Amino acid sequence: MSFVVTIDGPAAAGKSTTARAVASSLGFLYVDTGALYRALAYKALEQGIAPDDDEALATCLENTKLDLSGAPDQAHVWLDGEDVSDRIRTPAVSEMASRLAARPTVRRRLVEIQRSLRDRGPLVGEGRDLGTVVFPDAEVKIYLDADVETRARRRSRELHDAGIPMAVDAVQTELERRDARDRTREDSPLQAASGALVVDTSGMDVAGQVAAVLDVVKRHPAFPTVRESA
Repeated sequence: MSFVVTIDGPAAAGKSTTARAVASSLGFLYVDTGALYRALAYKALEQGIAPDDDEALATCLENTKLDLSGAPDQAHVWLDGEDVSDRIRTPAVSEMASRLAARPTVRRRLVEIQRSLRDRGPLVGEGRDLGTVVFPDAEVKIYLDADVETRARRRSRELHDAGIPMAVDAVQTELERRDARDRTREDSPLQAASGALVVDTSGMDVAGQVAAVLDVVKRHPAFPTVRESA
């Protein structure tokens, strides 16, 4: 089995930035599980599928192909053979993705897809249930967190840079709603995995976050000094 690093945590805790940097530094595959949910959410919105319509979602899942490719700093998300990387970062898609993630039917299928990516070699994956559900046997488990005010400011800046201005207060309200949904859902609730290193990034910069994770990964006795092949 390939060496796996999981980085879980709530939205805007620094998961994506940290996971990309760590994967790039190590030469590992970068797996953005949230992008897979977003791609499915994008398709559901395009087809007018309600997030609680399990029958329609099941049909959609049967006829949907999701994949990831590219280097960590140039990751691409593929939906039915089409690159949708630049279409899935809107607030509407984020909200839909969060609602779909609470549906057991959706989570079961996405977990299958995520686990299959391990066949490609060692990876760094980021999401909300990687260490608890998708890769419970991962060699290294990290849980990044930060206070909601800090996360709201980060997400607001990200949206502004993407050309989607949104006030910090509105972003914080959205994050609090998503946190509540993620932490209370019956299937795969958001929580730190057993044995995970919990890192509060509220007062940390990106370099500090990345250094902290890399130190833990490289000290693991099973860390591959030569990259494994798929």
